Amino acid sequence: MSRVDAHHHVWRPASAPGPAPDPAPRRRVHTWLDAPGMADLRRDFTMADLAPSARAAGIDRTVLVQVLPDLDETAEFLSLASADDLIAGVVGWADLTSDGLADTLDALRAAPGGDRLVGLRHLVQNEPDPGWLNRPDVRRGLRTVAQRNLVYDLLVLPRQLPAAISTVRELAGLTFVLDHLAKPPIATGALEPWSSLVRELATQPNVFCKLSGMVTEADRDDRSVTALRPYADVVLDAFGPHRVMFGSDWPVCLPAASYAEVVGAAEALTAGLTPAERTHVFARTAERAYGLCESDQPGRSTNDGPPGVAR
Repeated sequence: MSRVDAHHHVWRPASAPGPAPDPAPRRRVHTWLDAPGMADLRRDFTMADLAPSARAAGIDRTVLVQVLPDLDETAEFLSLASADDLIAGVVGWADLTSDGLADTLDALRAAPGGDRLVGLRHLVQNEPDPGWLNRPDVRRGLRTVAQRNLVYDLLVLPRQLPAAISTVRELAGLTFVLDHLAKPPIATGALEPWSSLVRELATQPNVFCKLSGMVTEADRDDRSVTALRPYADVVLDAFGPHRVMFGSDWPVCLPAASYAEVVGAAEALTAGLTPAERTHVFARTAERAYGLCESDQPGRSTNDGPPGVAR
């Protein structure tokens, strides 16, 4: 079965030791990697590093996701995708609040690899205002994203879910993808209020969810499938397998689990699904949400899911 990893990154930190190997991406300042506890990630991670692990896990297509709020990084990722068959799509970054957003997106689409641009993301989790998504200039930008037939990845924390819910409701014509289950407090074992908020978000048919980023939110002494299962069960029940997609969050996951371990955990968490439902989680959902196949339009309905759900 063809399988898709719907969420991974690459980077070359300016603070990493040694010369920068070719090809792109070039070295960039990653301030977040200078924080305590990030030493294991403060090195180069490239497609050449990912490919063997992905192939071994049966992954034959990926979605490369932005790391920095940097337009040049997005252009570089698109160029990288144009030369690498493993990358089926790129979720990039552009300033949602810019008056020139439409022109920026058109320029990205016209650049090398521009046909691989499937969506945008902003590091909303870093915004101090929990209602950032409700700002008029942000909403205006999101409407432009919808007009360009792109998807928007929601990188939010549980406290930002109320704003995400109101945004998704207001922008019914835009497809959203929730990253990392909105980072629930897996380490504490608490489900509320995260569970109720995610279930409310899932009532909106224009939003999908990535089964990703879980191992990094778990307690360092218990990253077992047992610890992860209550949170995976919530999103699988709330969204249904037809709106859930697997993502590794490589290389962010590596201090907590290897690529093979992350894939294995996702397989264990979905073992109770039917074969057809697992096909959605590991391939079809990402294909439909991001339009990775020629026959798919991003976020548009098809006939291979339950009625009444945007697929």
